[in-house]
Amino acid sequence: MKRILLFITILSASISLQGQQLPFILGGELSNSAVTSVEDIDEVIPRMKTLGLNTVLVPAYWEFIEPEEGRFDFTLIDRTIQRAKENDLKIVFLWFGAWKNSMSCYAPLWFKRDTKRFPRACRADGKPLEIASCFSENVFQADNKAFEALVKHIVATGNDVVSMLQVENEIGMLEAARDHSPLAEKAYDSPIPTILYQTVGISKPTTWRQHFGNDIYGEEKFMAYHYAKYVGRLCETARRHTQMPLYVNAAMNSRGRKPGQYPSAGPLAHLIDYWHAGAPQLAMLAPDIYDSGFKGWADQYALPNNRLFIPETRCCENSGVRALYAYGEHHALGFSPFAIDQASSKETHNITEAYALLRQLTTLSPQLTSWGLLFDQQDKERIIKDGDNVLTCRHFYTLPWDARATDGSTWPEGGATLLKLADDEYLLAGSGVVVSFATADEKAHDENRVLGEDGFVISSSKDEVTKAKSAPFKGKRLGIGFVDEVYITEKGLQYVRRNNGDQDHQGRHARISCDDFKILHIKLYQF
Repeated sequence: MKRILLFITILSASISLQGQQLPFILGGELSNSAVTSVEDIDEVIPRMKTLGLNTVLVPAYWEFIEPEEGRFDFTLIDRTIQRAKENDLKIVFLWFGAWKNSMSCYAPLWFKRDTKRFPRACRADGKPLEIASCFSENVFQADNKAFEALVKHIVATGNDVVSMLQVENEIGMLEAARDHSPLAEKAYDSPIPTILYQTVGISKPTTWRQHFGNDIYGEEKFMAYHYAKYVGRLCETARRHTQMPLYVNAAMNSRGRKPGQYPSAGPLAHLIDYWHAGAPQLAMLAPDIYDSGFKGWADQYALPNNRLFIPETRCCENSGVRALYAYGEHHALGFSPFAIDQASSKETHNITEAYALLRQLTTLSPQLTSWGLLFDQQDKERIIKDGDNVLTCRHFYTLPWDARATDGSTWPEGGATLLKLADDEYLLAGSGVVVSFATADEKAHDENRVLGEDGFVISSSKDEVTKAKSAPFKGKRLGIGFVDEVYITEKGLQYVRRNNGDQDHQGRHARISCDDFKILHIKLYQF
């Protein structure tokens, strides 16, 4: 039997962002204290390579870079770059400057203490918050000076290793929808910029206060634009030294919370126009996804004017299939579970397995049509119509052959990337999924038939029998020629074994169990 069944054109799967060519980011973000000493860096960076990552997202802490005002120390940055080079890893540095998760917790102590020079945001009752005010020019200049020093140092020492920069971290107001400090109040009484007239829905000059008053959602828009303007100025500073892609990340407005209960005015999907107006230099706004409903959050950020990149997400046993979904459904730039350095082997195993598949898939042409599959116990099925082909995709546990499907335990998520190679040919790469195939005529004709696990009709009522006799099947059926397990190299698809017979349920479907991560090559035929 021939080992190589199919040769396909191998093209770069890199993604262009502002002139930069980036491979798909098989990432992992380190926990916040993972690189606060050279000993930490020496231990953690090599370990990330063994997990199958190609990129590590690493904090760059203002308080360590500028421990005394005007004196810069890049010891931790240099060590990170050195260890990344030794382990053939890319780095995305996360600027923990004026804000980290809304708060100014990683600003240097000299900055924190001097609240007269570097004023805080305030609640409406005047209480100061642990949040530097974005309306203070002194705050910006101090932040900007350190950020520029970091950018210049990276360009000089790590330009071949550092692929992107995150500007600040999860910006947003807490305890209030907006800043009520004296500087913020002055800004709220200023005219809304003309660039926002269409976005805000106004046609003539008016102030923020006149238009929004005390509406917290209007106050959030005010803050979003000014946070973005602040970030845009930092981006302009970076652009004087590098064309490296710059992005911001967002803490989600989840669980029915209101602005200020979640980090108000951050780079959230419903505020994207305000962020694009204030900081057009950003390559993307990126979601940090920790809540349930992964697909819905990803959908909000996968936009024509905003490529999906997930720099933070919960590190768990479902992370791997979520990465496969993001790649297949949205052609995401990358995926990165948070605190991967602290995760158990049970949690990282699925990431390593999924990333091994994604390394292979990203050698294929980025022009191939693809879909992402992601299922759980409630969301079990997706119907894909591809020309005359109808693909019914389900969670593996909808086949009741595994005792865990019905033992009352929570189902692990199943997910995959599904790629179309030709009209009668697909690749399925993932875990915990099953796909059956039919023509459109066949699917419509059998719409009300209920099949058992053996593939035969469970029962047919008298009405169904009468209907079948009066409406005989016309057209063609779609059959499975073969299902082969394969892997992918620069030479194309490489054969491993054939999964016909029991493994494709005698030609009824292609499946990958919840315990396996595989790539299946599926060849169809009509009869």
